Amino acid sequence: MTDIKSLIDEGFRGNILIVRKGAVLYESSSGFADLANEIPNTMDTRFATASAGKTFVAVGILQLVERGLIKLGDTLGTLLDIDLKQIDPDVTVEQLLNHTSGVPDYFDETVMGDYEDLWKDYPCSKIRSNNDLFPLFIDKAMMYPRGEKFQYNNTGYVLLAAIIEKISGMDFDAYLKKNIFDVCGMDSTGYFEMDRLPSKCAHNYIYCEKTNDYRTNIFSVGAKGTGDGGVFVTAGDLVRFWQGLIGHKLISEDTFKKMISKQSGDGSDPEEGYYGYGVWIIDNPKGTDFAYMQGCDPGVSAIAEYNPDNEQISIALSNYGDNVWALMRKIRKG
Repeated sequence: MTDIKSLIDEGFRGNILIVRKGAVLYESSSGFADLANEIPNTMDTRFATASAGKTFVAVGILQLVERGLIKLGDTLGTLLDIDLKQIDPDVTVEQLLNHTSGVPDYFDETVMGDYEDLWKDYPCSKIRSNNDLFPLFIDKAMMYPRGEKFQYNNTGYVLLAAIIEKISGMDFDAYLKKNIFDVCGMDSTGYFEMDRLPSKCAHNYIYCEKTNDYRTNIFSVGAKGTGDGGVFVTAGDLVRFWQGLIGHKLISEDTFKKMISKQSGDGSDPEEGYYGYGVWIIDNPKGTDFAYMQGCDPGVSAIAEYNPDNEQISIALSNYGDNVWALMRKIRKG
């Protein structure tokens, strides 16, 4: 591989970890976890990862499927005892997993460009559970008939988390801790409230052109992560998660293969490609397709990619929203 250090932009702020077949090829930390007090990021720093958390929810759902508690073909109307209003009760678990459900998205990224805009009329401090997001979508109509097409959908994963809670009888984050994080030894990972963060959590920073300085994103995201994202994790814990999947500690080999295979999308966007179950799939011109989890919020950027051909796991996390995708493209070519 090309010297990895030469691939990294000098101004990158965050953590990078690349592991191949269990051996560390490269690791680095840069930037400040606490800018005002100049406390640097370290390999123990916990980073917010936005939508990357969808992958954990997908694995949680697939575990319930393997245990015979639900089926991919089960519907919202049979699984959730709530008034779905205009939402089609025949939307299936699988359609939620692969973003073909058509359910109303509380943050439709094809219409809204800035996640911060959500909180102008509905304070982000209210968001501390999945149910707290329901008022943002429950009265809206379906975006398109279920199964018609692929369209990335945040609400779908809020509903999947609600299914986990209904079937398991546990808060979704407690379920994920017991059945994923603890199993993989992800001791630093969790869904934390922004106003009571534990130690070693990085603040996330948004650059302000008018004042030529930075502000934190505390008023830009929900107070606590939900089914569609918001988990805090270290780079090392993300490696342990992928190793748990590869080693079939979390789901079977057959289910894992389905999870990281093309389930929806048409590949028209070469950057994002297709979608599996909770992960993005991108063509590998030299072999087996890449699978990755990713997240982007104000002041947050995260990507964790698996290359099946050489069992390489590549992680890039930034608490300044730096371009982790451009970095990953370089790593792929290297």
